[in-house]
Amino acid sequence: MASVSMSRGKLAGLIVVFLWFFVGGIAHFVATETEMRIVPPYIPWPRAAVLVSGVFELLGPVGLLWRPTRRAAGIGLFLLTVAVTPCHVYMLQRPDLFAAIPLWALWLRLPIQVALLALILWCTRPERQAANSLSYYRAIKHSKLTL
Repeated sequence: MASVSMSRGKLAGLIVVFLWFFVGGIAHFVATETEMRIVPPYIPWPRAAVLVSGVFELLGPVGLLWRPTRRAAGIGLFLLTVAVTPCHVYMLQRPDLFAAIPLWALWLRLPIQVALLALILWCTRPERQAANSLSYYRAIKHSKLTL
């Protein structure tokens, strides 16, 4: 899963992202009815929405395992995370429908989602891109040229 040049932090990030989505993807099929409850009523075909998003929540982590597909998988998981945001907002708008979940936990989901988005982008960014960005920054910083 990890290349020799991958930092321990990025490897840990990939493991977290993999587990988050893989377990979540399984939940879409094991607890389909429960997952359907959080789909806002304005989204048509909630069962299909849950099952299709579950497929992508399983494909994304698999894509993380192979370096050539890791960036594409990261972009897909990022977009999927953004796409499910209406579910989190709906739960906040209608906490009475989710009485078993404390209100603070519903609010906590939003900053966790933002952190997850940042983690996805960071840990799926190619190592050479990060190195090239650093080299470019150093070259500009030490350049005699003024812009």
